[in-house]
Amino acid sequence: MTLNIFFFSITFKKREVSLQEAAQQEMVEKLYEQNKDRQISMQHFMY
Repeated sequence: MTLNIFFFSITFKKREVSLQEAAQQEMVEKLYEQNKDRQISMQHFMY
């Protein structure tokens, strides 16, 4: 009889976000929301 045992650990580390990356992400989210609102308004216009 053979018994194989594997041990491992997983470590999660929070990634530091730079000010420039945070500003970029905020701009992307804002543009995404604007486009989503534009699509919704166009759908209402079509009906």
